[in-house]
Amino acid sequence: TSRRDVDGHIIGVVGIGQDITARIAQEEEYSRLIDTANAPIFGVDVDGKVNVWNQHASDVVGFTAEQTFGRPFVREFITEDFRSSVQEVLDKALRGEE
Repeated sequence: TSRRDVDGHIIGVVGIGQDITARIAQEEEYSRLIDTANAPIFGVDVDGKVNVWNQHASDVVGFTAEQTFGRPFVREFITEDFRSSVQEVLDKALRGEE
């Protein structure tokens, strides 16, 4: 935020710093756990597009994370006979109805 003198002239800036090293390390550990899990793990954003795809998901489905990111999960990676039920589960989770 701006720092002013008694006349209201800006004489500098005051900021607050925070060490987020521990948070970054925690996020990196979380990512490692997801990627090395022995089960397929995926994530979708609020639009239903893939934003998490671990190595086991790649092994099972045959697409790398890079190939799936940003693509609609249900429409492109779920067989037609399960699309409706999977979409319903995702919709509920995205509304906070877990």
